[in-house]
Amino acid sequence: MNILVGDDHSILRKGIISILIEAFPNANIEEANDGIEIIKKAVQKKWDIIISDISMPNKSGLEILKELKQITPKTPVLILSVHAPEQYAIRALKAGAAGYLTKESAPDELVKVVTHILSGHKYITPEIAEILIDYHAEEGEQALHQTLSNREFEILKLIASGKTISEVADILTLSINTISTYRFRILEKMKMKTNAELTRYAVTHNLV
Repeated sequence: MNILVGDDHSILRKGIISILIEAFPNANIEEANDGIEIIKKAVQKKWDIIISDISMPNKSGLEILKELKQITPKTPVLILSVHAPEQYAIRALKAGAAGYLTKESAPDELVKVVTHILSGHKYITPEIAEILIDYHAEEGEQALHQTLSNREFEILKLIASGKTISEVADILTLSINTISTYRFRILEKMKMKTNAELTRYAVTHNLV
């Protein structure tokens, strides 16, 4: 069995691998420290499951997931995140993830989740199931942030957390002009005029 673990934090990556080795002693477990390395290794070998952090350098977890679904559509991808499920779970599942697990839950749940996914099923916690029900019930009157693209949503969260345009540009390795264009588009879609309004919305909806 081949398992690929992608996370830019070495300690967390080693911890995840340690848990997996204990549960699956005969598995070949390899690691990647950023999105580019995950994609590179996904091309080189067939994996039974890929575990990826949602927040990675060079490429976000959602961007990685989208590419993986094109490169190896049958390989299940488990998304790990420090973010609460209401922030990214729906986006991850819509993008093709086989499951979404918070890092807080990982030490206790990881082996059970991986086993469940390897058996050919998606893993959806009761909390995420409730979010999915609410999402479909309200789809007719979709929350404003759900109208944003994955990149726009990522930039919204960074702006709402107090990052300046230049800081966001540095974090995402994009130009200031590009981030400014995204900001304008976000404000337009959200029907808002200032960063303060975006921040207030993000706090109210538990996005930061």
